[in-house]
Amino acid sequence: MLIAIDGPAASGKGTLARRLAAHYGLRHLDTGLTYRGVAKTLLDTGRPLDDEAVAEEAARALDLGALDRAVLSAHGIGEAASKVAVMPSVRRVLVDKQRAFAAAPPGAVLDGRDIGTVVCPDADVKLYVIATAAVRATRRWREIEAAGGSADYAGILADIERRDARDTERAASPMRPAEDAHLLDTSEMDIETAFRAASAVIDARRAERDAN
Repeated sequence: MLIAIDGPAASGKGTLARRLAAHYGLRHLDTGLTYRGVAKTLLDTGRPLDDEAVAEEAARALDLGALDRAVLSAHGIGEAASKVAVMPSVRRVLVDKQRAFAAAPPGAVLDGRDIGTVVCPDADVKLYVIATAAVRATRRWREIEAAGGSADYAGILADIERRDARDTERAASPMRPAEDAHLLDTSEMDIETAFRAASAVIDARRAERDAN
């Protein structure tokens, strides 16, 4: 089974994807980490973030099995990743790697911005997870505070709104729901509620597939 989960930053899709992968015994890939991995390589080696040929080289060398979420979640890496993620050649290389990951047994859950539309358009189940920008900013602010950090809510909200605009307006693989995606608004859901809603969609699809 292949499950594609798309949506904007801090919508809850990553947490949901990990829960679903564990529940159904599938592998999981946060495709956003692949772009962050390329960005970290460039930062660590002091190479420019605006050189597409160099970024493509880093993408080709990237090991998807060595992506460290804790390290790659740093804000600075995310900002750098947003610059390399708009490069068509980098996207082509990473999409090929993501598809190879998805094709390996026993199946996978992939989350990102363009899984259902570009990476895995034939996924068994497609979910598009959303939440209001205000709710997403609050979640991110609480995460930072819970981790012992300090953050400015207004700054986080502005950053989320900028990322939304960048993701939806980019020329290469803009963020949008697939035509056959199930919309899941988590604005007023906790993770358990979102998990149950998503599982219901997936179980219904599995039953339909098994019946045929």
